[in-house]
Amino acid sequence: MPVSIFIQTLNEEDNLPSCLDSVSFCDDIVVLDSYSTDRTEEICNERGARFFERTYDGRGTHQNWAMENIDFKHRWVFYLDADEHMTPELRAEIEAVAERWDSGDLNRDTKAPVAYYCGRKNYFRGRWLKHSMPPGLIMRFFQPPHIRFARKANPIPTIDGEVGYLREHFLHFNFSKGLNEWFTRHNKYATYEAEETMKSLKDRPMQLSNLLSRDAMTRRYELKNLSFRMPFRPLLKFLYMYFLKRGFMDGAAGFTYCRLQAMYEYMIVLKVKETQRIERGLPGS
Repeated sequence: MPVSIFIQTLNEEDNLPSCLDSVSFCDDIVVLDSYSTDRTEEICNERGARFFERTYDGRGTHQNWAMENIDFKHRWVFYLDADEHMTPELRAEIEAVAERWDSGDLNRDTKAPVAYYCGRKNYFRGRWLKHSMPPGLIMRFFQPPHIRFARKANPIPTIDGEVGYLREHFLHFNFSKGLNEWFTRHNKYATYEAEETMKSLKDRPMQLSNLLSRDAMTRRYELKNLSFRMPFRPLLKFLYMYFLKRGFMDGAAGFTYCRLQAMYEYMIVLKVKETQRIERGLPGS
């Protein structure tokens, strides 16, 4: 297969075997670990994956270290988390891109993409959340020399070259470790998002014209920038997900997930307010 697979881990002994099974066809699987204390390294060694360790300091920085310090075997890299799975359809699509590039069909074209956004199917309680957690677009397939990432959570890529969009999706089992782990993880994410919100409010003024951009990711990032400045964010997020995005069509699982996302938004709001109070010399909480 003319594609390398890149996986980030921290104590993923339960998720990692099925993730590795989904990419077992690949001859270059690279795992960047954050000093796991379970069997993660042992599983990687058993499956023939190349194993690297580094202290986690935010997703963007972590991924940039990999892009700059890991010598991937192939030109193209597809990134997965341990709770995600490759599908046969997506494998065929990314292999076709890589093979066309290596054959010379694409690399002579200056407008040929050097990175691709990809969607994912997100599962909760055994159900694909088609509406309340739609596939979206995430940067996952790229040539390492042409990409860098910013932000500690939900990284924003900077691409040196053209960008494309894959048709197929990978599978995401976001709650595979249970709700307790989800809350713990999103408490950390809320801290990162609060920091990014403060930066945006101070350093990134609104550019409303970006909301009308032809590029989907430009519109998405500006919409997020707008959301930082809106009141009643938790309520608006629930209404947006449950009614406008038709999360109600995902049944009870969709209702629960939309409420969880509203709770997560409220955590971010509280952390922003706490920071703002501290900056004014007031008690944070």
